[in-house]
Amino acid sequence: MFHAYPTDTWLGASNQSFPSSLSADEFKALFRGHPGGVAVITADAGEGPVALTVSSVVSVSAEPPLLIFSVSALSSASEVLSRAETVVVHLLDAHDVDLAKFGATPGADRFDQTHRWSPLATGEAVYEDVRAWVRCAVINRMEVGTSTIIAVHALESRVMRDVQAGEPGDALVYHNRSWHRLGEHSKLEG
Repeated sequence: MFHAYPTDTWLGASNQSFPSSLSADEFKALFRGHPGGVAVITADAGEGPVALTVSSVVSVSAEPPLLIFSVSALSSASEVLSRAETVVVHLLDAHDVDLAKFGATPGADRFDQTHRWSPLATGEAVYEDVRAWVRCAVINRMEVGTSTIIAVHALESRVMRDVQAGEPGDALVYHNRSWHRLGEHSKLEG
């Protein structure tokens, strides 16, 4: 079941004029120092699957299970993601850095290596051997600036490499234009 939620308040706020604003370069420099977890999103609107790497996945609610991510209008996958009814969010760890790099490579055919992915029974493309994935129904899209924020409802998931509560695991993060592994060496006591 798909729900449409009003976005007028979000859209209206993004169209406001402000007396001053950070430049694109200032904004990028600000967030270059703010690490983000890495995920690969796959979707298919009927013409074949697309994939892209993002560092914008955020859990929003556990009940109901909702998450959001953003997609730049410049992404080759943005047009398909604007029409897809479902997506698969692959939550990556350091063992998946090659997939993260592959999903971030402009012009790459992300599905030519058929041994790396397979379709779910529902048709969505899932990459093999990733830390975890979650199949989601798209419930809302909000055009904001030069990106689209996509809200999704989690339907099913699979965790291949679990991380126990309080353990650092092997998280993959993107920070200052490079890939990093979080682990015991980066854990702060406190």
